[in-house]
Amino acid sequence: MPATTDLRDALGTQHTPVQGNPRIVSLVPSLTELLCELGLAANLVGRSGFCIHPRETVARIPKMGGTKDADIEKIRAAAPTHLVVNVDENRREQVEELARFVPHVVVTHPNAPEDNLDLFRLLGGIFRREAQAERLAADFRAAREALRRVTENLPRSRVLYLIWKDPWMTVSRDTYISAMLAAAGWDTLPETSAARYPETDAVSSGLTFADRVLLSTEPYRFTAQHLAEAAARFGAPAQLIDGEMVSWYGSRAAAGLRYLARLRQGR
Repeated sequence: MPATTDLRDALGTQHTPVQGNPRIVSLVPSLTELLCELGLAANLVGRSGFCIHPRETVARIPKMGGTKDADIEKIRAAAPTHLVVNVDENRREQVEELARFVPHVVVTHPNAPEDNLDLFRLLGGIFRREAQAERLAADFRAAREALRRVTENLPRSRVLYLIWKDPWMTVSRDTYISAMLAAAGWDTLPETSAARYPETDAVSSGLTFADRVLLSTEPYRFTAQHLAEAAARFGAPAQLIDGEMVSWYGSRAAAGLRYLARLRQGR
C-alpha cells in the first residue's frame, strides 16, 4: 500500500504520518485489534474495557473506561498523542472533551465491508505501517472475492438480525452489520428505519416475511436457549451467529467474510 498524503478520517480531518513513537489510546474494540495487527501494540497506552482481542496482548494495556464512558482523567494521565474512536461506538461529547488535550483524534465510521480498505490505508498511513496495511488489504480482497464466488448462484434471502433482548432490537440497512450480511446474500429487515438500531416493536410491520432469524452473540449474549423463543416470536427459523465476525471491522473483516461464506455453504 503506497504512502499517501490523503489521510482524511471520517470527519474529513487531514492527518499526517507520525514522527517518532506515537502514544495511542483506542476506544474501539475492533480497532484496538487492528492496531495490534499493524504492529502497534507497544504504542498502545490505553484501551476500553471492551477491547479484548488479541487477549494476551491487550491484557498488558491499561483499561481506560468503556466505549461510552471513557475515563477522561486516566486518558489525560496517559498523555496520548493519538486517540482512535468511532462514530457509532463512542459518545461525541466525550470525544470532544478528549480532543481538548489529545493532539490527534482519528475518527472512523466504516459502513460497508469495502470501507475496510480505506481504514487500513488511513491507520497504516498515519502510523507508518503501510506494508502491514497492504497485507491486510490483500487478504481482505481475497476473502471478499471468495464470498462473491460462493454466493453468486445462491438465492438471496431476508433475515432479521437481533442484537438485544428486552427490548428486542435489530439493525437498519445503513449499518456495517447489514452491509456485511448483504455481501453474503442476506438482506436485513426492516427495509427502512429512521433509527440505526431500532426496537423491533417500532418497526414490526417491516419484519414480516423474514426467511430466518439470526441471534448475534454480541452485544447481547444470545445462546441456544433463546432460539425457540425468537423463532416463535418472529415466525421464522432461528440460528445463532457470531457477532464479532459480522460487526468487527478492521483486521477481523477478512475472517468475517470467510465465516459468512461457510455459513452460506451450510458449514
